[in-house]
Amino acid sequence: MRVAVLGGTGLIGRRLTAALRARGDEVTVISRGGGAPAGGRPLPWDPAAGPFPAGELDGLDAAVNLAGEPVLGRPWTPEVRAAIRESRLRATNGLVAAMAAAADGPRTLVSASAVGYYGSRPDPVDEAAPRGSSFLAGVCADWEQAARGAEGLGARVVLARIGAVLAREGGALPLAAAATLAFLGGPLGDGLQWIAWVGAGDVVGLLLHALDDPAISGPLNVAAPAPVRQWELAAALGLLLMRPAVAPIPAPLVRLAAGGMADLLLASHRVVPARALAAGYRFRHPTLLPALRAELAGAPALA
Repeated sequence: MRVAVLGGTGLIGRRLTAALRARGDEVTVISRGGGAPAGGRPLPWDPAAGPFPAGELDGLDAAVNLAGEPVLGRPWTPEVRAAIRESRLRATNGLVAAMAAAADGPRTLVSASAVGYYGSRPDPVDEAAPRGSSFLAGVCADWEQAARGAEGLGARVVLARIGAVLAREGGALPLAAAATLAFLGGPLGDGLQWIAWVGAGDVVGLLLHALDDPAISGPLNVAAPAPVRQWELAAALGLLLMRPAVAPIPAPLVRLAAGGMADLLLASHRVVPARALAAGYRFRHPTLLPALRAELAGAPALA
């Protein structure tokens, strides 16, 4: 298979590129800096600077869209909110436009979204649930609508609604592990909010499954089948890192420190990967402790 990966130098993009190359696929790695991990063909493109390079999608079978400004790590000022939204829409609209212009271009688009689509709710939700009303729910809805533009080209579109990724290289896990090691790893707020977590290996596995299975289209929850309460995640990290993680961090303090991003940290996402399970996908790490252990084992500085 010949695949283009937009955002291929990011956290998931690097792992996905390596997995595709390991099974013999040809990979074009699209990024602003033009780097290419794991032997992929580098293609520089900055969606904010201009249209997609002409002809570069010609003859490709599929595209994976993972591009977008990071959500974690900084307060959600108005400028950051705009960057989170606009970076996703520019990249997705530009990619779909390039697909429309390609000669015999990709017939499959797997485009990232997030479980934030559903908003905060404590009840179990599968892919049939309606969108929520939060900032991230609105971003995800617009992001997915932009990706669905490829359906008008006759392409199969999969909307990968990704949960909280456990990965040693970046995202939420190194931040949470560092806080735990500093004796600041207790529950956030009351700790009762649900976390729709997923191991990085299963994110890659589900993206590959979405690429390979022509029966999959539309929303696909990329989350483990056993969501946990936030206090359970804190306790599991405390156990593995041998630090106490029981003292709660009050919600007002979380909001003071994180600003608008606290809406995400305190939100409840009890997401069920119904379509993945129905499609026969077997999770590498369906439960939390083995997933955490696998990632922390590869991060000596943390473990």
